[in-house]
Amino acid sequence: MKTMVLAAFLMTIPAAVVAQGVSGTQRMNGEEPKPSVTSQNPNMSHPGEYTTGLTNEQLLPLTVHEAWVQSGRNEDRFFDMVKQLAELSAQKRGLTLPENEAAGQKAGEWIKKEARKDPDQLLYVVVDRAVMKVGTKGPAVASR
Repeated sequence: MKTMVLAAFLMTIPAAVVAQGVSGTQRMNGEEPKPSVTSQNPNMSHPGEYTTGLTNEQLLPLTVHEAWVQSGRNEDRFFDMVKQLAELSAQKRGLTLPENEAAGQKAGEWIKKEARKDPDQLLYVVVDRAVMKVGTKGPAVASR
């Protein structure tokens, strides 16, 4: 069910939205980073789920545009990056993503709008803010 919620969460983010910008460093050098995302599934703990092939530590410093380029300009791979970051954000904040399509569309529209505003901002920041908008506090965890 978690994957379905995340799919609804990001359903409305067309990758073309992030293709508009080029990072400042790239503008100065006149180049773009080479995509290095693999299409293999190294996530053996969840067979059948596509993974980005990148660790959270590798995804966290990427701007919206850099993540788009890193995905190989592939909407599915970019979508997977956003899902991975949404899971991290929800986990770190102790939030649960709602299990309804309306909330997913709301978050997706918000991410799309924010990504258009500034493709040079960190993708994680955009995703984290969206998670905060639609996430709900989970049940309290008992302290030991």
